[in-house]
Amino acid sequence: MTRLEALYKSEIRKKLVEKFQYKNTMQVPKLEKIVVSMGVGEACRDKKLIEGAVRDMTSITGQKPQICAAKKSISNFKLREGMEIGCKVTLRGPMMYEFLDRLISVTIPRVRDFRGLNPKGFDGRGNYSMGFTEQLVFPEIDPDKVTRVQGMNIAMVTTAKTNAEAKYLLDLFGMPFRGKNDKAN
Repeated sequence: MTRLEALYKSEIRKKLVEKFQYKNTMQVPKLEKIVVSMGVGEACRDKKLIEGAVRDMTSITGQKPQICAAKKSISNFKLREGMEIGCKVTLRGPMMYEFLDRLISVTIPRVRDFRGLNPKGFDGRGNYSMGFTEQLVFPEIDPDKVTRVQGMNIAMVTTAKTNAEAKYLLDLFGMPFRGKNDKAN
């Protein structure tokens, strides 16, 4: 059992029940999955960019990504249906908790000029999305082997019904959200 999973089972669940007064243990929100995706728009011109994105995503998540193809042809972007334009990984269970632990304790502190995560990244149904402008913030990536700096999106899917429940859950895990009294909001 990973560190964050043990923390969830021993402490976080109890704090959620105290704050939101759940009557059933199945109502307590939990982290369901984390989806890490990387769009590589330039891949329609250079096929090697997808290979680099797959290599980077594999080393970041520890899991081989699924390559995503274009669903529609768009002539302005020189994009044809079926072209490979991105990759994604869905993490669940111990791999998810391990990735979240590395994200919170190692990766986010490495971001330059970091002032906290934007609390407006919630979707209204208890899911949180965030993004990085470059994959080099992850310590698993060797900067010398990167052919092109690429951004990525991370979506955390929870079973929470509201944004408040999900934010409190992620706060208890240690996500560094911007505070209400910050001037950056």
